[in-house]
Amino acid sequence: MTASTLKSNVFVPVELPGRKPLLTKAGWSALMVALIVVCAVAPVLNLWVPEGSFFHLSDYSVRLLGKIMCFAICALAMDLIWGYTGILSLGHGLFFALGGYVMGMYLSMQSVAPGELPAFMVFLAWKELPWFWQLSDSFAATFILIFAVPGVVAFVFGWFAFRSRIKGVYFSIITQALTYAAMLLFFRNETGFGGNNGFTDFKQILGMPLATQEMRMALFVITGCTLLGFFLMARWLVRSKFGRVLQAIRDAETRVMFSGYSPLPYKLTIWVISAMMCGVAGALYVPQVGIINPVEMSPASSIEMAVWAAVGGRGSLIGPIVGAFAVNGAKSWLTVAAPEFWLYFLGALFIAVTLWMPNGIVGVVRKLRGKLGAKKEGGAA
Repeated sequence: MTASTLKSNVFVPVELPGRKPLLTKAGWSALMVALIVVCAVAPVLNLWVPEGSFFHLSDYSVRLLGKIMCFAICALAMDLIWGYTGILSLGHGLFFALGGYVMGMYLSMQSVAPGELPAFMVFLAWKELPWFWQLSDSFAATFILIFAVPGVVAFVFGWFAFRSRIKGVYFSIITQALTYAAMLLFFRNETGFGGNNGFTDFKQILGMPLATQEMRMALFVITGCTLLGFFLMARWLVRSKFGRVLQAIRDAETRVMFSGYSPLPYKLTIWVISAMMCGVAGALYVPQVGIINPVEMSPASSIEMAVWAAVGGRGSLIGPIVGAFAVNGAKSWLTVAAPEFWLYFLGALFIAVTLWMPNGIVGVVRKLRGKLGAKKEGGAA
């Protein structure tokens, strides 16, 4: 796009800044490769390659990768509020669990005959479904509630917190306290959420058996596509005017206020979006893992989300995804090979990132790439 100005009576064309593309050519190529791997390569290796083959993707690997992709969605949601807005939440495990419980309620109703109650209600001698279970047998209502329940809880909490201008470590502590209080509430049998056992023993979804190889792969593909879709949405958000205001709030909130912008609607909007992303991740997690209980609301679960973002590199979008895969991949291996050392490893990793890799894995890669580029330019000169 060009315009023209008059300078010393001479017509001079001036270049106006245009809108940058959502992704570079290399970025679109990488996205297409990821989409092909999720939608084509993985199903072929799991469903059609014989089990004895070196190239066979086992059912265990499918479940593990599907679970990690759910965690990657949470890490991406954490990056939007922490990496781009400067709000550190230690309570996002609540939103993840709420989405999981909504899906768990639907799966529990799918696992019993029409008119019957879930097993834990029969055990507690309940005679009828509680009012908040009334829509649990409808997949359409469940789909809406997966977004609505975490979104409403986040909106109510965020409205009061941000209006009160609570920020920094105080906000982090309050979010952690909220999650812990919700965990204690869900542990009680009389609340109608299965107590400390939660929901399990799911048999079908949408009338189709859940424990089949084809269904596990279908859930894997849906989770992968959801992760890629959320990445594109997050990329669009942070590159928009809305995203630039978020980054300004992160860097200097007082100056943003002096510039005529109210931080409240921006912070509240990204907070609710981030919570709903975690709710979707929880809903995808439950049918793949086969259980949901209050442990998912524990403070440790929320802290791990922050660790994924920090290890991968917050403020980069791709970094938290890399961090989620790296940390959970290491966790999966170490909890089998040396379970007693896992927590020590996680603590050492977080200290190492804090001291020597403040921009995470992605920051290190970019730094090395910059050095290599500088050497090439020096050699060419």
